[in-house]
Amino acid sequence: MTVLTAVIHKEEGMYVAECPETGTASQGKTLEEAVKNLTEATEIYLEEFPLEKETRPLMTTFEVKLHAAASKKPVGF
Repeated sequence: MTVLTAVIHKEEGMYVAECPETGTASQGKTLEEAVKNLTEATEIYLEEFPLEKETRPLMTTFEVKLHAAASKKPVGF
């Protein structure tokens, strides 16, 4: 057994779960279903592509200006 990371966000009424260590992703109607489906997808993936080494992703937060794109003219216009 190994512990992996699940990053979850809501998208159009579904929860999308992604595992940064493997690149696997799945979804579900609930958080629990999304994590269960991600677990199954990741187990299947790891049968074919075992982890070479266990690493933890580095996660942080950062700030952006909400209107940053509106103040700049797109390239080529």
